[in-house]
Amino acid sequence: MTTTSWFEQHRFLIVFALLASFMGVSVGMAQITTSLYAVHLGASSTELGLIAGAQSIGVLLMSLPIGMLVDRFGPRPPFLVGTLVVGLLYTAVPLVASPLWLLLSTALVSFAMPMRFVSLNTLFLAQLASLGESKAGWYRGTHMLGMFLIGPLLGAALVSAVGFAWAYRAIAALFFVTILLSPIVLGRYGGRPTSPRGLGWQALRAQLVLLVRDREVRSISVLESLTQATGSFFTFFVVVVALQRAGLGASQASSLISAKGITYIAALFLLGGSVQQLGARRARLVSFGAIALGMAAIGAGSHPLWLWFGALSLGLGLGTIQIATLTRYAAIGARNGHGKASGLNALAGPSGGVLGSLAGGVLGKWLGLDTVFLLIGVAYALAAVGNLVYHSRHNKAFV
Repeated sequence: MTTTSWFEQHRFLIVFALLASFMGVSVGMAQITTSLYAVHLGASSTELGLIAGAQSIGVLLMSLPIGMLVDRFGPRPPFLVGTLVVGLLYTAVPLVASPLWLLLSTALVSFAMPMRFVSLNTLFLAQLASLGESKAGWYRGTHMLGMFLIGPLLGAALVSAVGFAWAYRAIAALFFVTILLSPIVLGRYGGRPTSPRGLGWQALRAQLVLLVRDREVRSISVLESLTQATGSFFTFFVVVVALQRAGLGASQASSLISAKGITYIAALFLLGGSVQQLGARRARLVSFGAIALGMAAIGAGSHPLWLWFGALSLGLGLGTIQIATLTRYAAIGARNGHGKASGLNALAGPSGGVLGSLAGGVLGKWLGLDTVFLLIGVAYALAAVGNLVYHSRHNKAFV
């Protein structure tokens, strides 16, 4: 096969990965720049907390409506509108040097952002059958590679080099670049539009009813929320454990988050075929076991090596379960509409992230962070055993 023919065969996946990477880099740059800018403006601790929370509020409220919008009009119009709005908002952020203006801008961005990632996630779920389940984690992997590894480093370097105003302009420019790349991949969407009546309050209520009454939708959404909560809890509090108990320095403690992120991303790229061969239930068992080992190691281990082992094991487990979760969302989308499935996925993940940070803080203050890490590990171990026992008692094939 020639290079040209190979590129043509994989053209969609290559451009899709490039688009997802650009999206991740722009979001990662924006997050670190916003944090640094808030400190630069002298924001109070309360304002800092509100700015951090404002990044999620619109995502939680808009994910389901945007999913229905994508099913009605396809992913291209919402993606283009959302990208344009977010780019313009980031251009406007440095125009007023005020924490309150930054808070307002951040909140508005969070309401427009779901138009981008729900649209792209819808397209990926729709294409997963033709791409193959072994590539189920590629979209999330390329996005997170940019968001958590490249974007923050690039954003911090840009602020240092050119200042906040030009850093925000560069972020806006990246958003506009994704508009140029998007037609190549968004043109592949072949979903059928739904009825215009599917956009009202009754349709949104039906989505919430589906989330409650449909066993598969409910179980996969709860699983997505809980695993995201676990990852969020680790990210927020492992540094505290590393500093206070293991005696690590700030940079070493922060690198535990990078270690978990690298393993997570590697699993998304490399383990799709293995998850497909194992089957959903075996993959879930392996994932639960890896997460349980990771959280228990962090909670009980006194040597820094235990923390490193825990971070790597957790990243492996969360990445593996994410592949299985996305595959199931794709199947749900085939029945109920890929936009609706993508909206449910976008709602469950951020909800879990907020739950992990808030509940973790409360429980950590009450029981101690070490105990909470241990209890989460025990919970996943019990879930793995319970899963095995259930299928053994019901004589179900464990695949």
